[in-house]
Amino acid sequence: MSYIHIESESDASALERDLSSGERIALDCEAAGFHRYSDQLCLVQVSTVTATYVVDPLAFDPSQLLREALEDPQREVIMHGADFDLRLLHRDLGIELHGLFDTQIAASLLGLDSLGLAPLLETRFGVKLSKKYQRADWAERPLTNGMLDYAAADTGYLMGLRDQLGEELAAADRATWVEQECRALEESAIMPKANAEPRDPVTRVKGARDLSSRQVTALRVALTWRDQLARERDKAPFRVVGDGPLIDAVALHPQRAEELTSIKGFPRSLAKGEGHQLVEQLRAVVDLPETELHPYPRKQRRGPGRPPPEVEQLAERLKGVRNRKADELGLARGTLLANAVLVEVALAAPSNSEALAAMPGMRRWRMDALGDQLLAVIGSK
Repeated sequence: MSYIHIESESDASALERDLSSGERIALDCEAAGFHRYSDQLCLVQVSTVTATYVVDPLAFDPSQLLREALEDPQREVIMHGADFDLRLLHRDLGIELHGLFDTQIAASLLGLDSLGLAPLLETRFGVKLSKKYQRADWAERPLTNGMLDYAAADTGYLMGLRDQLGEELAAADRATWVEQECRALEESAIMPKANAEPRDPVTRVKGARDLSSRQVTALRVALTWRDQLARERDKAPFRVVGDGPLIDAVALHPQRAEELTSIKGFPRSLAKGEGHQLVEQLRAVVDLPETELHPYPRKQRRGPGRPPPEVEQLAERLKGVRNRKADELGLARGTLLANAVLVEVALAAPSNSEALAAMPGMRRWRMDALGDQLLAVIGSK
């Protein structure tokens, strides 16, 4: 697929003309979170009806070039699985996208079995997207021609896919469903995430729950040491050293940095370079009194605790209504309405449609599909 690689404002005249006149565009982004500590925006791919462009935001700031088109609610922006990309555009370029049509959302609301872009394109157009660069380091410069070809392919077929899905949505009378979900996704992308307690890093490590309190405390120290190195080097933490070698280091009780080289998977250069810092910190944990040890956190329920039995029973009855309706509509049950929303509905027990519609996650299409049935169950409890 042909494309225009844009690395400066002087390269962008054709894209600027296209964006000023086109009624719709296809869009995708690439980030570097698999390789880098940060998940910064590394590429923006744009397809218009006439051409595909691969824009390099690490070479210049494209925010002014893209903002007017992406923030215009009258111009459709076609994306696939847009949630993360919308947050990247807002965080890194200050762009609040409007006019979204998400083909993944459309596929889910049609009840399709395959929601990924690759299977959708292969089934409908016979196009096989390469998987070679799925985990490429998009912060790498210069980018290879293969990487650029791969990036350009992600948007080149989105308009055709959107047209097919749009026809099917119209035939199923579900076009407004997608519109409501896309508007909600746009809003959520610019909303700050609710303040939540930071997750204990040991809970992300397989096997950590089986360690003693002292070993868990030592592992927590090792993870903090690794995280600092990863941040300094702008590398994904697992690329500094894996979880398994860190657990082995905790069990080894090393006295010298050289001992770390005996651990399978522990990089020799890391052991000989910064390994002494880790050894010193692990040795300090050995001398900590029991009162200063912090064991593996036991599972805690959010909020005030487990709902009362009557609320759980109501939630189960609401799930039954949801399940039957989802099967009738040919939708995944969570797509129709998530279990978490049903639990909140059971807790609030709204008595009328206005109160139910005000519940988070209750879009108008969901109210039309099963609002009356949910209220009937609530009213009979």
